[in-house]
Amino acid sequence: MPSRVRIVEVGPRDGLQNEAAIIATADKIALVDRLSATGLQAIEATSFVSPKWVPQLADAAEVFTGIARRDGVAYPVLVPNLHGYTRARAVGATEVAVFTAASDTFNRRNTNAGIDESLERFRPVLAQAAEDGVRVRGYVSTALGCPYQGEVPVGEVVRVARALHAMGCYEISLGDTIGVGTPGKARAMLRAVAGDVPMDALAVHFHDTYGQALANVLACLEEGVAVVDAAVSGTGGCPYAKGASGNLATEDLVYMLHGMGIHTGVDLDALADTGRWLAGLLGRESGSRVTRARATT
Repeated sequence: MPSRVRIVEVGPRDGLQNEAAIIATADKIALVDRLSATGLQAIEATSFVSPKWVPQLADAAEVFTGIARRDGVAYPVLVPNLHGYTRARAVGATEVAVFTAASDTFNRRNTNAGIDESLERFRPVLAQAAEDGVRVRGYVSTALGCPYQGEVPVGEVVRVARALHAMGCYEISLGDTIGVGTPGKARAMLRAVAGDVPMDALAVHFHDTYGQALANVLACLEEGVAVVDAAVSGTGGCPYAKGASGNLATEDLVYMLHGMGIHTGVDLDALADTGRWLAGLLGRESGSRVTRARATT
C-alpha cells in the first residue's frame, strides 16, 4: 500500500466536457484556480480538441492563458494529434495527454480512428514533445468494458498501454470509462498491465456508475498503484454510454485516503468548498458524498 497518492484532478476537462450548457470561460478559470489552492499537484486544465467535436472546450486557449499557474502544480491538457499539440504549445502548455481506447469500436465512435490508427497519430506528438522537453501522459479508456462490444480482452489493454509507454508516455492512466468494473476485475487488469509497464508509470481512472469506484481504487492501491484520477464534485460521464455516471469524486477519494493514513497534500475542506461551488454553478447537487454530507451537518 503506498504511503502517498498523487491525485490527478480531471474535473476541468473530463468533468466539464459533457455538460450540455456552455460554461463561461471565467468560471472555468475560477474552477482551476480554486483547485490550485487546495494542494492538488496535477490539474488537467482543458482540451485542445476540435471545437466541432467538443464545443464545451472551444475556449481552451483562453482558459489556459487565464489561469494562475502555481509552482509545483502540473497543468496537463488533452491533445488529439499534432495540430492540437501545436495549439497547446502556442499558449504555453508544458505537459499534454493523449487518449485512446482498448476497444476498437469505442475508439472509432469516439475519435474516428481504430486503435492502431490512433496510436500512429500520436507518434509525431511524442516525437515533437521529446524535442520540446514536454511530458506526455497517456490514457487507455474502456479498460474494463465497452458500451458497444461489452467485455474488453485484457490483452488489448496491455497492448495499448505497452505501446503508449514505449512511445514515451511517462504515465499511463487506465480508465473504466463506463464504470462497470469491480475490484477483482480492476485488480486483475492492473496486475496484467503491470507485467509489461512498470507500476510507477501507471494510474487508474474509475467512473462510479455502479458505486464501485472507491472499492476499485482500494483494490489497485493494494497492488501498488500510487496515482489516481478523480473529478471534483463527481462531474463527468461518458457521452457514448447511456446511464454512465460521472467520475469518482475527488472529495470522496481524499476522504478515504486520509482515513487510511495515506498522504495526498490536499486540503479536504477547501476541496469540498470547491465541489459545493461547482455544483451550484452547474445547478445540481454535488456528486460527492462527502460534500453532500458536510452540507447537511
